[in-house]
Amino acid sequence: MKLAVIGTGYVGLVSGTCFAEMGSHVICVDNNPEKLAKLKDAEVPIYEPGLDVLFYRNIAKKRLLFTDDLKSSVLDADIIFLCLPTPQDEDGSADLKYVFGIAEEIGQILKDNGDKDFKIIVNKSTVPVGTCEQTTKIISKYGVKNFEVCSNPEFLREGFAVDDFMKPDRIVIGTWTDETMQKMKSLYEPFVRQGNPIIEMDPFSSEVTKYASNSYLAMRITYMNELANFCEKVGANVDLIRKGMGTDSRIGKRFLFPGIGYGGSCFPKDVNALIKTSGERGSEMSILKLVDQVNKNQKLVLVNKVVDHFGDVKGKVFAVWGLSFKPNTDDMREAPAVVIINKLLELGAKVRAYDPEAQENAKFYLEDRIEYVPEQYEALDNAEALLLLTEWNEFRNPDFDIVAEKLNNKIVFDGRNVFDPSKMKELGFVYYSIGRTPIK
Repeated sequence: MKLAVIGTGYVGLVSGTCFAEMGSHVICVDNNPEKLAKLKDAEVPIYEPGLDVLFYRNIAKKRLLFTDDLKSSVLDADIIFLCLPTPQDEDGSADLKYVFGIAEEIGQILKDNGDKDFKIIVNKSTVPVGTCEQTTKIISKYGVKNFEVCSNPEFLREGFAVDDFMKPDRIVIGTWTDETMQKMKSLYEPFVRQGNPIIEMDPFSSEVTKYASNSYLAMRITYMNELANFCEKVGANVDLIRKGMGTDSRIGKRFLFPGIGYGGSCFPKDVNALIKTSGERGSEMSILKLVDQVNKNQKLVLVNKVVDHFGDVKGKVFAVWGLSFKPNTDDMREAPAVVIINKLLELGAKVRAYDPEAQENAKFYLEDRIEYVPEQYEALDNAEALLLLTEWNEFRNPDFDIVAEKLNNKIVFDGRNVFDPSKMKELGFVYYSIGRTPIK
């Protein structure tokens, strides 16, 4: 099949590359000249494990191309994927200006071409319920009839996106017609050869499915964070409780790890968008308002522990390991590290930080207000304590002799529960984590 992927952000680039890997001819469209130049030079603009191999291979095979020519890409494609940003607006709603703007352009292009060939236009962006219907109306006002807009939400985890796309748990397709459904199923069949389902539904249900999934997972994380804070008050160990819960087949083991709050490009935005949409439709989801507020509070839990221990932190230097919102990505959007570091800076502290991949992106959020170092142990020099904010693998088994030697005090604040409290006690560290008794 010939595919056009409009937007080469995280979802667009991964989707386009993986479709090309399965033999489709893909042209990715972007209007950012600097980004487009990098893509044409075979430079991967994001960090995502495993993406580079597929990216280089399919460029070499000429199955993956990049352009800023929207018209030719739309006219040449059988299926057009909209992988456009839907950032959170000031009122919490999803900003759909990019999706609707492209819909206007597609409508004009198809009108000018005489509306000859049937086009499937796929909303792969995360969009509120009713967006397929609105997109259809925009294109239709140009007199275009030979098309359908369908919904095909993505369920990609940053850090595992290539595996998630190539071996999906499920494919969700929302469309009104059998013709479009069969073409979409044909496109995706190579990805589900092991029997994972292609779930057929209407566009409204498909659009809600994406928000429902992310909001539910955000709610699980938030519940565990609140439970962890309670455990500290009563002397319980949240790690043991997590194991006791996770072995219940009705609950399962995933998304039960407490920490310093969720972040990234999906959960915060999607929770707020569903809050906004449910309020507008007269069916307010009050539980999600609490999820959002609790998550914001959780991002300051580690700072509170630092202040409780040190009192006045003005002028003190703190080492930070990890800046990205999760490991195996350079994404800094809604990263808890930004909130934590900003609060420490507001209190007069100084921060020296290391992250394996996210330091360049972190500079957009933190600018030059902190010191960035190229090596993890360098961050520790004469610091009062270490704050571990992202659970990159290289932080899991550090040389604690070096840590003790470089820090002014043997103090660790572990926001991801990476280290074993009994080991930290044995090594003589003061150790604070989430939902476990502090080692003092």
